[in-house]
Amino acid sequence: MAGKDRIALIGAGRMGGALATGWFRGKGKIDPQDLLICAPRVSGEVAALVRNHGLKRIDALGPRTAKDITIALIAVKPQVFHEMAADLAEVLPPDCMIISVMAGVTIRTMTDLLGDRPVIRAMPNTPTAIGKGVIVCVANEAAETRRKDAKRLLKVGGKVEWIEDERLMGAVTGVSGSGPAYFFLLAESLAGAGESLGLPRKLAEKLAAETLIGAGELMKSSELTPQELRRQVTSPNGTTQAALDVMMGGSALPELMRHAVAAAERRSRQLGDTNRS
Repeated sequence: MAGKDRIALIGAGRMGGALATGWFRGKGKIDPQDLLICAPRVSGEVAALVRNHGLKRIDALGPRTAKDITIALIAVKPQVFHEMAADLAEVLPPDCMIISVMAGVTIRTMTDLLGDRPVIRAMPNTPTAIGKGVIVCVANEAAETRRKDAKRLLKVGGKVEWIEDERLMGAVTGVSGSGPAYFFLLAESLAGAGESLGLPRKLAEKLAAETLIGAGELMKSSELTPQELRRQVTSPNGTTQAALDVMMGGSALPELMRHAVAAAERRSRQLGDTNRS
């Protein structure tokens, strides 16, 4: 990638910092001379990157610093983006591709504020910080030929998937964007159940976490579906069946999960509407 693209990382918070760290971790390496950090303040891993790799950091893009930028990865809060959009539209080159990891900000909003540019909207999740996330992307027509460039930048965070209909981003948010919290809640609840039956708290937490992590790795390495894997571990009239009868009976876990994901999807659409207003 060195020498091919000149990249501006706008915002150095959690997600922007995670991606920048990944670029220097070994996957999708970037020449330090090709990366410009645009943030008033940096800390933690990003500050270490600036020190260790001699990265250039500026408070904000200006006409001189923006003239050679070919990709602008925007990783700021939506309200901050609205405050800076007019300045970005003025200084970024017309063919500069925008990659957004901002929650709820639609492609239409970005093109309305930044002009008719190549735009890719991406929805990462928190495991992106350790290179184990999933990032779902959608591109406008102007960015169709530049998907590979976007993937090279984003794959440091994990798997990159594409959708063609931006309206599905709400469902993506409900499943993978918010999904890690469901996993953590399950681990928390499973450990709590073990503790209520007499297990020491630390042991219950360890058993719950390691079991969920191991099951996830097994599912990832297996060609079987989650449903088939569940059936493999469930003996008729056994202990697992007794537990699953509770979780799957009546309006239990499957219906609860549908309602939960639908609520996240609905809220995502509401936030998108708010960002457009």
